[in-house]
Amino acid sequence: MRFFFVLILSLCFTWEICTQNETNSSYEPSPLFESDEIFEIKLKGDIIKLFNDRKENAKYHPIVFSYEINNQHHSIDIRVKTRGHFRKMRVNCAIPPLLLNFDTLPDLAQTIFKGQNKLKLVTTCVDEKFVVQEYLVYKIYQLITEKSFRVRLVKVIFEDINRNKIRNAGYGILLEDQDKMAVRNSSAIRKQLQVNPETIDKEYFLKMSVFQFLIGNTDWSIQYLHNIKILNSENNSSLYAVPYDFDMSGIVNTPYAAPAEALQLSSVRDRRYRGYCLDDMSEFESTFQLFNELKKEIYAIYENNTILDKAYKKNTLKYLDRFYEIINDKKLSKREFRYPCNPNGTGNIVIQGLKKYKEKDKKNSDK
Repeated sequence: MRFFFVLILSLCFTWEICTQNETNSSYEPSPLFESDEIFEIKLKGDIIKLFNDRKENAKYHPIVFSYEINNQHHSIDIRVKTRGHFRKMRVNCAIPPLLLNFDTLPDLAQTIFKGQNKLKLVTTCVDEKFVVQEYLVYKIYQLITEKSFRVRLVKVIFEDINRNKIRNAGYGILLEDQDKMAVRNSSAIRKQLQVNPETIDKEYFLKMSVFQFLIGNTDWSIQYLHNIKILNSENNSSLYAVPYDFDMSGIVNTPYAAPAEALQLSSVRDRRYRGYCLDDMSEFESTFQLFNELKKEIYAIYENNTILDKAYKKNTLKYLDRFYEIINDKKLSKREFRYPCNPNGTGNIVIQGLKKYKEKDKKNSDK
């Protein structure tokens, strides 16, 4: 019996099986993500102090969080801190991304925030139009798989009580908590670094990596969990990759977006497939078929959107056209999706991400 207990503990540390116990409870749908209706939220407090706290170990700040929906006003005390890496830097964004901590308040029981604990808030960095454009990318991936982050577009007002200043409402994205996303998919978040991409469930890996090609995103890696969360299924041993943070993608095309120099791309609008090498192109057939089946729905996300300006909508539809031209042409698809098999190319470059590079630089400076 003692040996069995020790064995279980060993498995917990090695494979993080014990973290999956949290996923056994039944999942309760969140009303926050059951609608696409845009509503307004307000964060009131010492906003400048909050925005100025951009250290790696940023602290929580007391904030009054309020919103009005269905003609009902709600106001609660929460804690908020800055988060992120690139967009957290003042030189890149005036308003940093935020983490809202509701501490599972009982006051939320009868509101759309029922069951919420922590929520990421993507804020307007340069121009609010890019927030909307990134939000729509999340909506594309939701069409592809349930193993995706749910999102809600909101208008955000910041009121600084010490300076009697109110910052006009700008678009923001409320992002589903990673643990709740995992529970919804009967899984747990796996935090182990250096994951081999080929250990990820192939069907879902191809969905994810072809999606990244569709949106022109190269800013991700499985190995360093860069803009990727790994789900460990509680029903089997399968691993699934869930992408997030798409502001560096070509389809969003933020003014600060640039591909990693090592990839030797001139623009984020240039697509580069960053999956692993597959010699047999027939392995992509079911994935390409899925994207073809979803084509009308993907296009409708942009065609039916009333917020986007006409020029962006037109350019994006052309960008999507090129993707579909590639996957439906055997010569073009072979050239693009077998690129990782080229030993002289940059298809096997691993993107570590800003945080990992900073940690590496710090270690080198300490030597």
